[in-house]
Amino acid sequence: MNWNLRDDRPIWVQLTEQLTLRIVSGEYAPGAALPPVRSLAAEAGVNPNTMQRALAELENQGLAESRRTAGRTVTEDLQRIQETRRKLAFGRLEEFFASMRALGYTDEQTRALLTEWEKEDQA
Repeated sequence: MNWNLRDDRPIWVQLTEQLTLRIVSGEYAPGAALPPVRSLAAEAGVNPNTMQRALAELENQGLAESRRTAGRTVTEDLQRIQETRRKLAFGRLEEFFASMRALGYTDEQTRALLTEWEKEDQA
């Protein structure tokens, strides 16, 4: 997965978001060791302190845990992961519906378009 970093928001926030996506998508499995800070920082092309801040935020969110001898691991709390995944999905849906409203569609019309699109996609 490429690190997609932009200048419009703090880098550590973007790193946290991208690491969160890796966790909720299963790229980093529950209970699995996360790569070391320096390795992740080198991969993303950022300062290790910036990556450290992102990983600390993952811990604050309950998605990662520090283990003295094993480094950081992904939480084994599947409910926490699923809640985070659902929250992200709802956020994306809200963005989608907002963009459709900007095109002049009502929510009902958007749902009808989705149904139509799904039927065409399966055909």
